[in-house]
Amino acid sequence: MSTAPGGASRAAPSRAGRARSRDRSSAQWYCLIVGATLLLVGALGFLAEAKFDTSSGGDPGSVDGEDFLIFEVNGWHNVVHILSGAFLLLMSSRHARARTGTLVFGAIYGLVAVIGLIDGHDVFGIIPIDPADNVLHVLLAGSALAVGLISDRDPRPERGDATHTRFDRRATTTTRRARASTKKGAL
Repeated sequence: MSTAPGGASRAAPSRAGRARSRDRSSAQWYCLIVGATLLLVGALGFLAEAKFDTSSGGDPGSVDGEDFLIFEVNGWHNVVHILSGAFLLLMSSRHARARTGTLVFGAIYGLVAVIGLIDGHDVFGIIPIDPADNVLHVLLAGSALAVGLISDRDPRPERGDATHTRFDRRATTTTRRARASTKKGAL
């Protein structure tokens, strides 16, 4: 710890913080990266289309949106991206939670991809889609399911894991008998 000008203390980056980022599982990284991306895309999508109107022109049975990059979006589509991103970011804190989050996210986006491929124009009559959206939904669903299924380890024990407790004597100390036998063997 060093002192900044004016007497305020400034903490140096801790090894624990750097080690924690290296100890993240692939499911946690997926949740963080894809979650932040979806959150950003959802927010930026409002620049392309902020309307929550679900009909195009005079046709009440058709959903229309504006293009954001190559994807068709409207206000509802942007909200779904923001909620999906927030969900993944919230699920990223622990390995088991992140793994469950990627599997749930993959299953839901898989369902959205199937609906989009069958209908081809919208999802549930409120979210406009186009072929680029369908490809993206298939890729997101497949990658989330793959990461969720292969991410099976966490280097740190989960909170509440009864097999590794803070006061577990077996992991930190030896018994009197073991110390005595070690002493006798050294003589």
